[in-house]
Amino acid sequence: MNNISALKIALYGGDVTMKYFGTDGIRGKANEFLSAELVLRLGRAAALLAQKNGDRRLLIGKDTRLSGDMLESALTAGLLSAGVDVYSLGVIPTPGVAALCRAYGAPGAVISASHNPYEDNGVKFFSAEGHKLPDDVQDEIEALLDEALPVQEGIVIGRLHLVMDAVRQYADFLLAAQKPDLSGIRLVIDCANGAAVPIAVDLLSGLGASVTAIADKPDGLNINLGCGSTHPQLLQQTVLAKKAQLGLALDGDADRLFAVDEKGNMADGDILLAVMARYLHKSGQLAQDTLVVTQMCNMALRLKLQEQGVRIAESQVGDRYVLEKMQQTGAVLGGEQSGHIILSRLNSTGDALAAALFLLSIMAESGQSLAELTADLQLFPQVHVNVPVITKEGFATDAVIGTAIAAAEQELAGQGRVIVRASGTEQLFRVMTEGPEKAVLQRLSDSIAAAIRRRLG
Repeated sequence: MNNISALKIALYGGDVTMKYFGTDGIRGKANEFLSAELVLRLGRAAALLAQKNGDRRLLIGKDTRLSGDMLESALTAGLLSAGVDVYSLGVIPTPGVAALCRAYGAPGAVISASHNPYEDNGVKFFSAEGHKLPDDVQDEIEALLDEALPVQEGIVIGRLHLVMDAVRQYADFLLAAQKPDLSGIRLVIDCANGAAVPIAVDLLSGLGASVTAIADKPDGLNINLGCGSTHPQLLQQTVLAKKAQLGLALDGDADRLFAVDEKGNMADGDILLAVMARYLHKSGQLAQDTLVVTQMCNMALRLKLQEQGVRIAESQVGDRYVLEKMQQTGAVLGGEQSGHIILSRLNSTGDALAAALFLLSIMAESGQSLAELTADLQLFPQVHVNVPVITKEGFATDAVIGTAIAAAEQELAGQGRVIVRASGTEQLFRVMTEGPEKAVLQRLSDSIAAAIRRRLG
């Protein structure tokens, strides 16, 4: 294995050592790995840490998965038993929980597996400042999970409070920051049968838009099923059929945004970030002239933006790492190809609805459609392959996998990139190749994926 390949595996793949937490909280099959017993212990551990920080309240929101009620009950029981009051927000987007954490001055938790299918679920935490927990704090919770944790008695037990207007509070928060006039605009929004259903249509139609909603009838089983930001084909078809000016695709917890222009072309997170960065740069609002992206960001967009005076700062994959880099650099805009877009002057985490309102504001102010705003943004082809595995252990030192990566790099000969990394949210590896010829990229990605399957699958 050559040194370059070894370094790339260490950076992007690495062995995974944490027992419970990934890049976005704890996630797994509901009622299997993510059992009620585990989540009850998680509640007690989180309560202990909250009280250590002087917090005796914690907010809980969730998406529409069948297992959400079970896991919310378990998390609530753990928190209450350890003396922390719980404020139940009901079904609400993840960024809504982050916003209300700041409003209430209390930490929070979201029960969601984001873009994953319904059988998965997860728990992720926010600080009272609305930020996802850094690694060292997650390490503290993880260390407590296997210990015998204290419970409280009598009047010290926590109380449960039902917050009946949490969605309205989040809508008020969004509109206080941005209120574009959408009169006469025809929109299609794909709610992914998820957490955006209670808010998205009312929010946009209240601003004057004519809104067609799809994937807006959650039944506990259909979240992200053939819809949302991971499956935008239905949205593309509907935009064309309705002759809409814009389509918006959210994911299950509404922290990711993809868009579809009036011609049916999809704009992923990279393209939307480029549109927003250019607008902010031109208007003198792009702090430090800097955009934060991850290593997955398309190289063509980086080059285009740099030509136009935008500096690029790179973070690890994961929106909490994007936010950390934004805080380090003073940037106000950052995000991921997957659709997490952080506008730090609007919210402290990826927020699909805040990003959608900002995109619509740019279109309204410029008088340009999304197709016109993106006409000069030509992407290099990328091929992504997800490789399910039995274990992630040993990846960084496996000679067969390293040889496959080195061979792909050698064939691209500096005209492209190879990135292989362990997913922080699923039991799989993600292979990405980028370069001028898609057929070559597909062959190289498939070759690396086959090596991973042989060794770890």
